[in-house]
Amino acid sequence: MATFEDFQKLDMRVGEITRAEAFPKARKPAYKLWVDFGDEIGIKQSSAQITDCYDLEELVGKQVLGVVNFPPMRVADFNSEVLVMGVYSEQGVVLVEPQQEVKKGDRLG
Repeated sequence: MATFEDFQKLDMRVGEITRAEAFPKARKPAYKLWVDFGDEIGIKQSSAQITDCYDLEELVGKQVLGVVNFPPMRVADFNSEVLVMGVYSEQGVVLVEPQQEVKKGDRLG
């Protein structure tokens, strides 16, 4: 069982996707994302397995929720610095987004 203190260790923030590219070197189908988390954190890279539900063109400008305090992970030749959060569904991974536009860097709380 996770405790509330465990949950509080996660730094989950809203960011805006500023760039998205195909990631053919990934073992599982994925995109390379660049996500702007505001002035405090800046732009971070993420490898996201969201190809079933999203086309590259629709991702830029989308606000997403990401865990920004996990250690970076090397995926093929790409440094994934944040975990963009999504829901595993029948159709594929669906991104977690705020219902209304909020300021980049706002925390989940």
